[in-house]
Amino acid sequence: MDNLIDETKLVAALKNNEPWAFETVVRLHGARLLAVARRIVRNDDDANDVLQSAYLNAFRALKTFEASSQLSTWLHRIVVNVALMKIRTRRRKPEGSIEDLLPAFHEDGHHVEQFSDWSMPADVLIEREENRRAVRQCIDQLPDGYRAVLMLRDIEDRTTQEVAELLELTPTAVKVRLHRARQALTTLLRREFSPAAAGV
Repeated sequence: MDNLIDETKLVAALKNNEPWAFETVVRLHGARLLAVARRIVRNDDDANDVLQSAYLNAFRALKTFEASSQLSTWLHRIVVNVALMKIRTRRRKPEGSIEDLLPAFHEDGHHVEQFSDWSMPADVLIEREENRRAVRQCIDQLPDGYRAVLMLRDIEDRTTQEVAELLELTPTAVKVRLHRARQALTTLLRREFSPAAAGV
């Protein structure tokens, strides 16, 4: 069974370029790593590109892998790094302003039709698949730099220092971006679910 695979033997087989080992890594970790890439880069095409590049980077760097960390953790780190590089290199225009997503100017009633399900109990609302999709879509609306900070801190559970190093920011800048990203996400979620946000 997959969960009984000896990681030491798997890593040794990878370093010996044994095909079954590469196939095993993809089977065991591919879906989760693709989800990580997708959360950061926002679309399936870019996420697939990120994952392919990450696999290539990982397989080329296998000789540097040490057993002090788990293979899955090492691969995860590589995927995150490649995804962040993708974000940095694909910017063709200045990053969008977060100001438009902050809660100050949301009283025009434009989003009334989006709040019809708010009367449902909160636990039911959260459990429904369409609401999980709505939350993901709201996160996707954040500008790249803010979304990356939010994903790394709140979803990936990285420390402020780790996020600062990954994004080439100061820890203070990470904290400011995280606070503003959370504010913006709250506003977007209110637009999606709350009748009060529509002036009802």
